[in-house]
Amino acid sequence: MLNSNSIFFLGIGGIGMSALARFFKSSGQAVFGYDRFQSELCKQLESEGMKIHYEDDIKLLSKKIDPENTLVVYTPAIPADNLHLAYFTENGFNLIKRARLLGEIAAEQKCLAIAGTHGKTTTSTLLAHLFRANGKNISAFLGGISTNYQTNFWGSRKTEILVAEADEYDRSFLNLKPEAAAITSTDADHLDIYGEETSLKETFKTFADSVTELLLIHENSGLREGLRYGLSADAPYRAQNIRIENHQYTYDLVYPQGQINDIKLGLPGRYNVENSVAAAGIALHYGLSETEVKLGLESFKGVKRRFEYHIKQEDLVYIDDYAHHPKEIEALALSIRELYPSKKITAIFQPHLFSRTRDFMPQFAESLGLFNEVILLEIYPARERPITGITSAALLELIPGENKSLAARQEIINRFSKEKPEVILTIGAGDIDQLVPSLKMSLLK
Repeated sequence: MLNSNSIFFLGIGGIGMSALARFFKSSGQAVFGYDRFQSELCKQLESEGMKIHYEDDIKLLSKKIDPENTLVVYTPAIPADNLHLAYFTENGFNLIKRARLLGEIAAEQKCLAIAGTHGKTTTSTLLAHLFRANGKNISAFLGGISTNYQTNFWGSRKTEILVAEADEYDRSFLNLKPEAAAITSTDADHLDIYGEETSLKETFKTFADSVTELLLIHENSGLREGLRYGLSADAPYRAQNIRIENHQYTYDLVYPQGQINDIKLGLPGRYNVENSVAAAGIALHYGLSETEVKLGLESFKGVKRRFEYHIKQEDLVYIDDYAHHPKEIEALALSIRELYPSKKITAIFQPHLFSRTRDFMPQFAESLGLFNEVILLEIYPARERPITGITSAALLELIPGENKSLAARQEIINRFSKEKPEVILTIGAGDIDQLVPSLKMSLLK
């Protein structure tokens, strides 16, 4: 299966799918794909030699794509009425889910996995960076674009260690059998899949039980397996003496075998301090020295759309962030306030999914209320159809305070071409990132 002559990806522009596509391309196999629109990531894949089309039309398929030589990879996000999916199913193609395919690749190496409803992308990317920055030959399958390396994949089939982001959506991470793992959080999410929070927790426990050597769990995860990490004085892996120096978090890392002092983390936010503790703990267990870990933590530049600075001036700060869950927004707001305590903070938020907005509307309102001003875009539907009564206007009503509004993208651009905020954020997991270039340009006028 892994040695098929050609691989076709249904939804190749997805962040997890594109990492797999890059893996097969690097192995010398022909890679083809379909996606609904040509994103920047799709353009990059095309520049790397992959053939992609953007219409749900099987006439656009290459003649090289046939049942005997082609593996078709898909995700649960592909709608049942997709014409490509129907064609491949009816004509005897070998189809495999993305998560199962990653599991088969990971089974050939020592798998170090990072799971959690928040923090897994940054933590897995940081762990992979710790190895790569110190010259270690590993593979990495990431859920975001590393700022250091401008990619979400590197490696080959010949590496000994594979770092993987372990996605809980659709219970995908149960396809992995990690030798080591960290679980960053287990807050309720994806209730369209799990139904209720207890089911999500049980699935995380099943994942935890599959880890064969080292398991680190965040101290607030609610899980009892493994070794705890966090900020508490009794956590075996912990950060202490945390302080901010020149808008930068500095701390001491304590682990069972020792201590690393005065780490100047390249990321903002206490939650990223915690993420770095998890990544460092696994890296130290797998042979990196204290000096290597410290240098790696300090040289890490982050992940695209995770607390990503686009403007960082004394009188103007613009940050873009992928936060799409109330807990993530709360952590983001508290970190911004800690870094810029005297500034007015304006947040532009695009809710992601009708179901998530419905399930957590009071919590979204509470976390958004931590900003000085909130501007809402309409809900990004992704794979969903509208739900009666679940709108950005309904969410707006619940947000405390008066300094709040609904706005279209062009209204936002027009406003901030004339008005200069102090600290402004774009937040969300939909297509709000398409607003970034225009907003940045308007702010700098």
